[in-house]
Amino acid sequence: MSAKRLTALYPGTFDPVTLGHLDIIKRAVKLVDHLVIGVATNASKSPMFTLQERVAMVKAEAEKLAAGQASIEVVAFDSLLVKFAAQVGASMIIRGLRAVSDFEYEFQMVAMNQRLNTEIETVFLMADPRHQAISSKLVKEIAVLGGDISPFTTPAVAQALITRSKEKT
Repeated sequence: MSAKRLTALYPGTFDPVTLGHLDIIKRAVKLVDHLVIGVATNASKSPMFTLQERVAMVKAEAEKLAAGQASIEVVAFDSLLVKFAAQVGASMIIRGLRAVSDFEYEFQMVAMNQRLNTEIETVFLMADPRHQAISSKLVKEIAVLGGDISPFTTPAVAQALITRSKEKT
């Protein structure tokens, strides 16, 4: 009898992917056999990068973290989170928490998701203290204003963000 493969979904907008996101991915692959990273279309956040660019960035950065751990798959989605989780065979949703304010929002999301699908659990990973202040929104703002974003992203993502910031100004 073969063991059931444990699949989790780590959803986000990843605009751009930060060291905080990568820390959660690095820790999540230790907990599961297969991690699906769902890159969400979220027009309300007016992303700086296209969906295809975000998927490519996450894929390039995340695949390095899976070596010897879980398999990783990066997929774009634009549906209800629990429906997407079920579609990819995930039995859990991984979420990162930075602060109490994150918890309040996430608590509501868990309650709604449980009402929609009781088979999918949500697992929270606390952000590494070194990454607690990092948010994609703030990283983009720093980049647009010409600040140093190297402490918050990988070199490749920082370069893409600097280039895009110059295009936007």
